[in-house]
Amino acid sequence: MAVITETAIRELAAFRSPSAPVVSCYLDVDGRRLVLRQDYESELDGLLREAKALPGADAAAPDLRRIEEYVKGGFDRSRIRGLALFSCAEGGLWEVVPLPLPVSSRIVVNSSPAVGQLESVVQELHRFGVLLADRQRARVFVFQMGELVDHSELLDELPRDYDARGESDKGYDREQQHVEELAAQHLRQAARATFQLFQDQGFEHLTIGAPDEIARTLESGLHPYLRERLVGRINVSVGASVDEIRTAALDVEAEVERALEAEHVARLRDAVGSGNRGVAGLEGTLAALAERRVDVLFVSQGYRESGWRCETCGGLARKGPACPIDGQAMAHVEDIVEEAVDTALAQSCRVEICVDNADLDVLGRFGALLRF
Repeated sequence: MAVITETAIRELAAFRSPSAPVVSCYLDVDGRRLVLRQDYESELDGLLREAKALPGADAAAPDLRRIEEYVKGGFDRSRIRGLALFSCAEGGLWEVVPLPLPVSSRIVVNSSPAVGQLESVVQELHRFGVLLADRQRARVFVFQMGELVDHSELLDELPRDYDARGESDKGYDREQQHVEELAAQHLRQAARATFQLFQDQGFEHLTIGAPDEIARTLESGLHPYLRERLVGRINVSVGASVDEIRTAALDVEAEVERALEAEHVARLRDAVGSGNRGVAGLEGTLAALAERRVDVLFVSQGYRESGWRCETCGGLARKGPACPIDGQAMAHVEDIVEEAVDTALAQSCRVEICVDNADLDVLGRFGALLRF
């Protein structure tokens, strides 16, 4: 699975075709919910029916057909839970992005790719380090977007017969001390291997899977850069399969992302409350975007509203049909929120797609921290 980056998303968002529509399709193919192939194909059929009923759907017919042929032609979904497909045959655009997280199934026909959900998934999945260890074995992994980027393994054998000796054996204490020293040396090597992998690959967060005593020893022996990145522990043994480790890492990463979102939304709430470089609600935030004042855009996942886009200046508004900026005619769009995300990315704003954040919902599900 190719790893998509923020840069790639911005390039995709900037794509424009002057004479043909762009079709964006997000399809949930999560085998946990959609067990059979017919399940997600049926979901696609429903999306295609809706898209074909839209005004001007004839122009998008080649792209809808291409998406249908790809999905029904068969693909390997053993390691993916969502698909993002972008097509504009006339403009030479065809992009298929397999995703390790489920998405909300929908088709958008617009003048540019609808990248909001893609941005949300990428925000969820940074580089994540996993250190698993016991007294003899250590394994270190780096995942990005659910994909294994690199890993390292250590095995330090301990003497096998020391625990079979009676306590009357005069050498028992020395043997026991020797074994403990070997185990401690092994854990120090595991900490060094983790730091080496961090230097080679880099990762934003690190989680540890080990018995409590071993985990505490590991944590105390980590380089300060790694201790800064610790985000708790996972209940996974050192002998777990890569798929089990990946799933546990994704679960921890989702928890980390929710906590970070809460911190960021708290900043927005305080800024709006104090009237200091914060705006909430659709109309005010769209106006700030038009003035290029937005630094960070906040959107509740799944939030959709219809609105208007100026054909002349590209400005967005909740109400039309005259543009509040230049007075020119505006075109009605089905999802002004998706348009706003695209505009924010084009302006090099950071976009925070927040999941189940009650504070942002209270603020109108849409807001921004402002540059000025």
